[in-house]
Amino acid sequence: MLAWGRTFPTETPPMLRSVDSALLPRQIDVLKDLEPEVAELIKVHDAKRRLWWPSDLLGIQDSEDPEKYVKDLQERAAGIPDAVRVSLVMGLITEEGLPHFHRLLAIHLGDASYWREWNNLWTAEEDRHGAVLHDYLWASRILDTRVLEELQFNYLKAGFYPDWEYDPYRLLVYTSLQERATQAAHANNGKSAGQYDPLLGSILERVATEEARHFHFYRTAFSGILKRDPDHALDSIRRVIATFEMPGANMPGFREMTDVIRRANLYGPRDFLKIVEEQLEYWGIASMTDLSDKGREAQAAVLSFPERFRKICDRMEARATSRSFSFDVVFGREFSIG
Repeated sequence: MLAWGRTFPTETPPMLRSVDSALLPRQIDVLKDLEPEVAELIKVHDAKRRLWWPSDLLGIQDSEDPEKYVKDLQERAAGIPDAVRVSLVMGLITEEGLPHFHRLLAIHLGDASYWREWNNLWTAEEDRHGAVLHDYLWASRILDTRVLEELQFNYLKAGFYPDWEYDPYRLLVYTSLQERATQAAHANNGKSAGQYDPLLGSILERVATEEARHFHFYRTAFSGILKRDPDHALDSIRRVIATFEMPGANMPGFREMTDVIRRANLYGPRDFLKIVEEQLEYWGIASMTDLSDKGREAQAAVLSFPERFRKICDRMEARATSRSFSFDVVFGREFSIG
């Protein structure tokens, strides 16, 4: 583990093979230099936060007749299409990956820093996202909860070990993109599911709003890295975008589920393309100057990604045909989607 004040390992761990180990001490120094800005970001985040609790959003305990409340909820939720249910599974599993990300962030944050304070705060806030989604899905009975719990267990057991695990720059690029992607997916799920159950729509809207504030933290923090170490920061953006994958990729059925979600227009490559374009504009990548040859090479590669993604999206959509799916977590029912 790498942290403030600790000795850099003399032997390179296996996961560091794709990282320039000579660069890491500089990266840690940059993160340390960012601490005053991180402290201010935390202060702003706290000032804007509307703290909520899963039990309050679900509302069962506040009902005069809890049994009727749950029955009415189940009747409304029964109309939610299977494709949306699959997307809700993916949304929950993504939130259940919280232990992986706490670990990844803690690798670099030290024992006494504002970064560690943020990691703990972020973990506490994110924990409620998984809790409220799990509680709703359990109460609504729109999924086979036994199968869902197996998926959660097996996903956590498998772990999440990206090749950037020991690279703090790439970690912050990834969290900037991933938090924005999660926000978009939750918001889209809320709009679709909310047509059947407004309660679920409001829950997911609240979760998406908080994800937006989290991604604001990460992308703002990474702006500070771009100012301090632009050449290596650009290379980190290039590497992350080229290999970006949501954290549930090692989950059984992940490919099929993401295909359903894409076909249902809940989240897909076009959404990711939009997110990448937003972030590159926010970070001002096109206008960066005073770069080394390596930095200019990385800048050109990063700026080429949107057009490359656009062509990939066009090809995928041109080949699209209707397909049938079946998932145990949705009671093994077969459904088709274009």
